[in-house]
Amino acid sequence: MSQLDWYLSVNLKARHLRLVVAIYDFRNLRQVASNSYISVPAVSKSLGEIESALGVKLFERTVNGLRPTVYGECVVRHARAVLSSLSQTAEEIRALQIGSAGKVHVGALPSLISTIMPKALALLKQEAPHTNVSILEGRMTALLQDLRRGDLDMIVGRLPNKSDTVGLQERALLDTPVKLVTGVHHPLAGKKKVQWSDLDGFPWILPPPGSLLREPIENTLARHGLAMPSNYIETLSTHLIRSYIQINDAIALLTVDMLYPYADASPIHVLPLDLNLVTRPLGVVWRGDKPLAPSATLLLRCLEKVCPPMTGDNHADATMMGERAD
Repeated sequence: MSQLDWYLSVNLKARHLRLVVAIYDFRNLRQVASNSYISVPAVSKSLGEIESALGVKLFERTVNGLRPTVYGECVVRHARAVLSSLSQTAEEIRALQIGSAGKVHVGALPSLISTIMPKALALLKQEAPHTNVSILEGRMTALLQDLRRGDLDMIVGRLPNKSDTVGLQERALLDTPVKLVTGVHHPLAGKKKVQWSDLDGFPWILPPPGSLLREPIENTLARHGLAMPSNYIETLSTHLIRSYIQINDAIALLTVDMLYPYADASPIHVLPLDLNLVTRPLGVVWRGDKPLAPSATLLLRCLEKVCPPMTGDNHADATMMGERAD
């Protein structure tokens, strides 16, 4: 066994990992010492011992503070995963001690916070009242980083591109077509037929750059000879989209599952245009190298139960979503 293997498997302690992560986060030994309640020399000595044992330099000293090397980036990435796993182990043990089923850490896209998640959580609490859930709302790019770090058990949202899911497992839940929508008082809402050219000149609500729907809508507009709007706001907030199109002649994108909630309070007009966006379905993503805990598996089953397969667009072809067909 090499010295590196021996140190990692026998002598490396959780406190070493916490120290390295703290140095990475603060980039300053004084701040690390202050937050760890030890002296600066002690921090420096401990870091030196870790680097000596590993046989590589983890941080470079610069005029702007400490800068991680490629070895430092590697160690910190794995240290975060180990520390997160230890924290979750402690949570599970405490949960078992009090008869609870554990805790699930879930990342969710904004569009699902008010639709799928409440139904799944309600079902989860019916089946396992003592299974607790921590939900982090965010964009897929940031949530994937948290998932790979071990801070999340799973992510619920529109499945990311295949190139972003290396090392991950996924489960498709619901295929939700995307529609172009406006408020019911929009000038285009009164037209029986709408051409793509009719969209020119209106303000838009666009998904932010880097979000899963941004590139598909850019490609669709270009395919129909339209330039990207110059008058727009960018958001993934469904609540903001629904409210904004009631007071502004903006055009927005909404998935079919987001057309019905609160429709009576803020009816929505669906433009009769076929977006034909190439998008992936809604689903769940989790790490492939880490099996789901029983509590996370239970939540996954609840999500599957509240997401029956959709056939066609269901009611999506209705002109105004304020009224639902029987």
